[in-house]
Amino acid sequence: MQIPGLEEKHWPGRDDGFSSLLYRGKEFAHFHDDFELDLKLTKTLIAREGLSHPENSRVHPNRSKNSQWIELPIVENSDVERIVQLVKMAIQKL
Repeated sequence: MQIPGLEEKHWPGRDDGFSSLLYRGKEFAHFHDDFELDLKLTKTLIAREGLSHPENSRVHPNRSKNSQWIELPIVENSDVERIVQLVKMAIQKL
């Protein structure tokens, strides 16, 4: 799937799977590794979609429950489909 204006940015010197997603030059998400996306939504969208911050977060264990960022694990194919929907929502909010 191609979304005009969407790009992935790999960071020099990093080999841990970290890369950012940008839409029209603005970062709205980044991969912590191959199995987790940190996505910037809104507090309202996070609540409406029934998302919650993972209690066992290894990257952001002290993140505020009021944060606009949400960590999304990628475990099953259905997770990828759901994340694609959430990415589209995030882009609409930029």
